[in-house]
Amino acid sequence: MRQLNAGTREAASLAVLGLGSNVGDRRSRLQRAIGDLATSRLEIVQPSSLYLTEPVDYPDQPWFLNQALLVRTRLSPHRLLACCQEVEEALGRQRRLPRGPRAIDVDILLYADWVLSDRKLTIPHPRFHLRRFALTPAAEVAAEWIHPRLGLSVAGLLEGCRDPAQVVRVA
Repeated sequence: MRQLNAGTREAASLAVLGLGSNVGDRRSRLQRAIGDLATSRLEIVQPSSLYLTEPVDYPDQPWFLNQALLVRTRLSPHRLLACCQEVEEALGRQRRLPRGPRAIDVDILLYADWVLSDRKLTIPHPRFHLRRFALTPAAEVAAEWIHPRLGLSVAGLLEGCRDPAQVVRVA
């Protein structure tokens, strides 16, 4: 299998995005986010299944519907972040309570083999390897992708994940 994070040597890079929603019509919001992302100089290579996931950090809220997308893009990581935030805003994301209920969340989990940390963006996502709700769908679309900081595959990270939160695949 081709190593997925070899994107820095190509004109376009692969990235893994994590999507989540726990307000309103969650499935519709995820579908609309995918449609909006696909028209923003991103190619959706492979979407994961949908997963019903228990909230983490702030448990007094509805369960989330989560999904991961393997995408190919010519956007830089910061332009990709701006694109994700534009999609969130268009779909009603309001940042009222940190880690609280949200109409839509679009996070960059991995971007090629980049390691980046500044005041706007951290790649890989800083809590990705600790969160079953992010690892499970990501492993479906990028199981062999090597986490550039930890040196383990996404599948290996999921196997060793100690997060007890429930993650249930939706038919």
